[in-house]
Amino acid sequence: MPTMPAPEAIPDRRPIAARRLAVIQTTARLLAARRVSPNLISLVGMAGGIVAGAAFAATAQTDSPLAVRALFLFAAACIQLRLLCNVIDGLVAVEGNMRSPVGEVYNEAPDRISDICTIVGAGYALSGWPVMGYWAAIFAVGTAYVRALGKGAGLGSDFRGPMAKQQRMAILTAGAVYLAVAPQSWGVSIQMNDQQAIGLTGLLLALITLGSVFTCLRRLARIVTGLRTRAADGTTP
Repeated sequence: MPTMPAPEAIPDRRPIAARRLAVIQTTARLLAARRVSPNLISLVGMAGGIVAGAAFAATAQTDSPLAVRALFLFAAACIQLRLLCNVIDGLVAVEGNMRSPVGEVYNEAPDRISDICTIVGAGYALSGWPVMGYWAAIFAVGTAYVRALGKGAGLGSDFRGPMAKQQRMAILTAGAVYLAVAPQSWGVSIQMNDQQAIGLTGLLLALITLGSVFTCLRRLARIVTGLRTRAADGTTP
């Protein structure tokens, strides 16, 4: 079986430290040896993101505290499944020499669907904030759009945060695990009015929204600077 090159040897890829882990490399080799399609792995990751959103939303539909905790924990596990697939599909495709002519579609479209379903679902969670869930989803997709804009302009992909995909999902995972294991007396909430109180998930969605706005602006600034520099140098992409 061929030896996989160092992750940083592949240009224009999201820097993910987990690619260097022996267990990830071994898993990718086994899947590549069995000719498991990277596109299928991407779809499994998308399913994880969709189910995570459904699990978040389901926490507001049950009266059982134990079921609520189980659903939050399940949502966290599904988010991690999605991220694991996001790492492995690229390894199988690139290092396993299983690139597909439509691989870019499977690499990007499922990620956007996962983001939207997971984040909007979190907005409808027991401690969520529906309106902020939609705003967080909009700007999460916006960060990916700005990254694609820079790549299309010939400046390469900008994966910087502070609220890139890994950071968004890490925040939701941490929040879900906390709500699954912390005593109810440790709950965090802000009373907005007589009818509405915003819990931990809603506050985390607000954080994701603000961080995503800043990420979009930061990436846009890099694109503007790059285009002006290129025009001043008289170079072309």
